[in-house]
Amino acid sequence: MTTTLFSLIPVIFLIAMGFTLRHKNLIDRAFWLPCEKLNYFYLFPALMFIQVGKADLSQFPVRPIALSVLGAVLIGALSLYLWRIWLKQPGPVFSSVIQGALRPNTYIGVAAAAATFGHTGLTVTSISIAVAIPLLNVASIVILMHYGQGSRPGGRQIAKALGKNPVILSVLAGLAFNASGWSLGTALENILTILGGASLPLGLLAVGAGLDIKAARTAQGPVLQSTFVKLLLVPLLTLGIGITLGISGPVLATIVLFNALPCTPSAYIMAKLLGGDHRLSAGIITIQTLLAAVTIPVILLLTQFSAHPA
Repeated sequence: MTTTLFSLIPVIFLIAMGFTLRHKNLIDRAFWLPCEKLNYFYLFPALMFIQVGKADLSQFPVRPIALSVLGAVLIGALSLYLWRIWLKQPGPVFSSVIQGALRPNTYIGVAAAAATFGHTGLTVTSISIAVAIPLLNVASIVILMHYGQGSRPGGRQIAKALGKNPVILSVLAGLAFNASGWSLGTALENILTILGGASLPLGLLAVGAGLDIKAARTAQGPVLQSTFVKLLLVPLLTLGIGITLGISGPVLATIVLFNALPCTPSAYIMAKLLGGDHRLSAGIITIQTLLAAVTIPVILLLTQFSAHPA
């Protein structure tokens, strides 16, 4: 437990540093949008490509990983749908609640996995991103289209948006390169490694800069509802499914960590564009990011105890 806590301290520190730099105006506010664009379109895709492209996927149980990650998210989503029927939530509220419970913050996930479980954590997180992010993006768009109040793009527009998603493209390119058996060459590999290495600190600083404490203060039942499912129910389901499928050790801990991540900040943008409750999304993102500093170590501790019962 102590090792896990210490490994997560740099992640928490960088998020707090980003929040302080932004909200104390220690760095010009104009810095943050170009920073996020640089990371989103270039640095993080470089990291994903190099990790997926170089990974020896034969060493990892890819199918059980996929079933554990997606199975837990599906059960969590169904629970929220039943919850909505009981609570009679308005469509825009429900769309933001379920998006908050579906979509992980991959910046935090990659940084935390690398810090806690090293190369294994980084590779398993890359696999989890490869199997989950395209499906979760599609699911979020469909849900927002159906329940939101904004304009509803057609199938061609959705496909075009997904086809331009740099994270999805970099993961798919990495998988294709991995299957090809080709070599990048030392110079190109070093360039991508350096670019990818810059992604995590910038991404975590941007996460902190984007926290909206004012929105968090207005948190109501829907925020807590989404947070409970995202930070507690889904990771515990992942743990149970993973153990049932024979996953253990750092691989099990990494997929539990992946499904214990707070909601991605891009959920706010998507809610705003597609008619969800974007203020609710801002509150969900902020509350989940703050609480994850407590819930992730606890979930990982429980994972260690479950994997190594007394």
